[in-house]
Amino acid sequence: QVQLVESGGGLVQAGGSLRLSCAASGRAFSRNAMGWFRQAPGKEREFVAGFRWNGGVTYYADSVKGRFTISSDNAKNTVYLQMSSLKPEDTAVYYCAAGDPLQIRVPTGYIYWGQGTQVTVSS
Repeated sequence: QVQLVESGGGLVQAGGSLRLSCAASGRAFSRNAMGWFRQAPGKEREFVAGFRWNGGVTYYADSVKGRFTISSDNAKNTVYLQMSSLKPEDTAVYYCAAGDPLQIRVPTGYIYWGQGTQVTVSS
């Protein structure tokens, strides 16, 4: 059984930083890709960052490029999302996901999802 557990969310002032963690158990890391998504109230889930294990390339939404960094520690079975220069519009529930998506930015291609962690950025 695969489990993804996010942590690290919280309340931060605009301009601040947070690091989210996604701890994986089971065979999540055997999938093709890992991704971070977010969903704000009343909005659809949107892609934030992701990578394919066999590609070595990271992908970012334009809205977070230059501010967020996705990384992994295979020894710890953990994927991270370092978020800097946070803005109020970054406020959302953040989810990590694992799967074999044809398009890494599309959430429907991911099989496993965490429960989400709330990030709130105050102005």
